[in-house]
Amino acid sequence: MSGAVALRLDSIQHKASISASEVADLLGTTSQTVSRWRRNRVQPEQDRLRLLLDLDWLASQLADFYAPDEARLWLFARHPLLDGDRPFDRIRSGRMDDVLALIDQLRSGAVV
Repeated sequence: MSGAVALRLDSIQHKASISASEVADLLGTTSQTVSRWRRNRVQPEQDRLRLLLDLDWLASQLADFYAPDEARLWLFARHPLLDGDRPFDRIRSGRMDDVLALIDQLRSGAVV
């Protein structure tokens, strides 16, 4: 039976078309750890859980604008409003709030 964390991981991978290893990279952990979370062997630490939930939120927001393969490209493409950084890299470096702010701008229609 799938746990709540496994469902969130599936949601992220489905909505943003990113691999399990990319999810692990974004969450600052290993593929093996994510696999243990998915099988409900262990639960993510609080900081990883918060990031996982933020990543699920981000993937859901991107799904409002993009098909999964386009959402993946958006995550890996350089963006002018991130000073040429990639959203993926900002998330990996602990700057999820920058990416979430950019999503808010998308929602408001200020950016495409």
